[in-house]
Amino acid sequence: MDIKTDYLIEYMKIHLISIEQDLENIAQEMEELDPESKACKELDYEYNYLSGQSIVTRHFLSVANDRMSS
Repeated sequence: MDIKTDYLIEYMKIHLISIEQDLENIAQEMEELDPESKACKELDYEYNYLSGQSIVTRHFLSVANDRMSS
């Protein structure tokens, strides 16, 4: 693969780590809140949004790695 492809894959790996860290931080914040509070519900929305990003990024990495190995 070329340098640009390698760079993109490394960027996606770093992005995934960042998303996972954000998810962990949000989960910790949510634990301290009343589950029925507006703040907790807003964090829940953000958590689910980031979870979707994580799933997509993992999929993109999987496809990229499959392409590199073929």
